[in-house]
Amino acid sequence: MPDGATVHECPRCGAPFARERHRDLHLGLDHRDLTEDERAAYAAASEDEGADLRRFQIVALGLLVLLYFGFLFTYAVAG
Repeated sequence: MPDGATVHECPRCGAPFARERHRDLHLGLDHRDLTEDERAAYAAASEDEGADLRRFQIVALGLLVLLYFGFLFTYAVAG
C-alpha cells in the first residue's frame, strides 16, 4: 500500500485493501459469519464486479475483432 493511501481493513482478519469494494468481496468469500449489512455490501460489490467483468469481456472481444479484420484487410491489400 502506498504511503498516505486510505486502507480498508477486514474487521475479522485485518487484511488491508485499497478499495472498500475489495474488502466487501473478501468478507463475502473468505468469512461466512456476515451481518446483514456486510451481506448486502458483498452482494452489491459482487454485482458491480460482474458488471465490470462483462464490460471488459465486450471490450476485449471488440478489440480482437478489430485486430482480426485489420490483419485480414492488410493481407487482402498487401497480398
